[in-house]
Amino acid sequence: MSLEPIRQKIDELDRQLVSLVNERLALAAEIGKIKRSQGGQIYVAEREDAVIRKVTGQNEGPIKNEALQAIYREIMSAAIALEKPLLIAYLGPEASNTHAAAMKKFGASVDYHAMATIGDIFTAVEKGEIDYAVIPIENSTEGSVRETLDSFVESDLKIVAQIHLEISHALISNSPLAEIERVYSKDQALAQCRHWLQRHLPHAQLVDAPSTSRAVQFAKEEPGTAAVASELAAEHYGVPVVERNIQDKADNTTRFFVLGKKASGAVGGGKDITSFLVSLGDEAASHSGALLKMLMPLAERGINLSKIESRPSKKRPWDYYFFLDVTGHFEDANMKEALAELKKFCPLVKWLGSYPAAS
Repeated sequence: MSLEPIRQKIDELDRQLVSLVNERLALAAEIGKIKRSQGGQIYVAEREDAVIRKVTGQNEGPIKNEALQAIYREIMSAAIALEKPLLIAYLGPEASNTHAAAMKKFGASVDYHAMATIGDIFTAVEKGEIDYAVIPIENSTEGSVRETLDSFVESDLKIVAQIHLEISHALISNSPLAEIERVYSKDQALAQCRHWLQRHLPHAQLVDAPSTSRAVQFAKEEPGTAAVASELAAEHYGVPVVERNIQDKADNTTRFFVLGKKASGAVGGGKDITSFLVSLGDEAASHSGALLKMLMPLAERGINLSKIESRPSKKRPWDYYFFLDVTGHFEDANMKEALAELKKFCPLVKWLGSYPAAS
């Protein structure tokens, strides 16, 4: 059978696809004009979520949903760029895991800006220097990023979306394994590979670096050193990969937040997550059941608690903030009732944002 007729059909389909994509982008540009005239947001997380759910629901194969999602994210990225150039900050430098998460969410058509610290990122978004920012919040192996949690205490920024990224670490070095005496990486990355490093490099010094990407830069410059980072970082900085997949757990995943000035609308149907910051104040010290009392307004209204974590308030000894993730949106009637009840005995109930559960 000749390949030429099949190739001609593919060429015709490609022509149609290009035409349809451009037609879709032209319509998106019209929407962008309306949004700008009305002062609306260009990036709308709940709309993005609805589009992804719709197209994957219509998918009959053979393409996998993950591949279809990636295609549509790039289409939506191109649409956003036509509506308004967006600048997205991430915890850098380039080729960090946060950079990869930002690219996964916003695609290749927006502009990116690496920043050195999480504190700098919060400040840049608050001052309007950056449109949105991507920051790490927790890892499935090593838990929460404390600097991120603490930054929410004083900030009025909102969580507008979340991203889950599977993290695969590599040992990266110009030196062979037997000659490596020092390993650089972010503290969380080193912790996620602790057992592998103990088995294969028991005598190597583990050194905390500002980021996994910066660790690769150190390893590139110093003989006898290595970095724990992604293969993307190794390729970006031109340093060989010595060993792949050195993380201790195969399902090593990091969760990231997208930060913005304005909150996201509701997806609905139980597909939203809401995050809060709550302080019990003197209630915690004077009542042994204070934490249970804090959770009851949620439980009584069928609001599912998916995460709770405490952090010292740093205002006085043994005073804590509690970070809560619950199912539902801030605007849901049962959520408003629960918050009103919480505010009766909690000195601080701060809404950090509501955002689509998927991503």
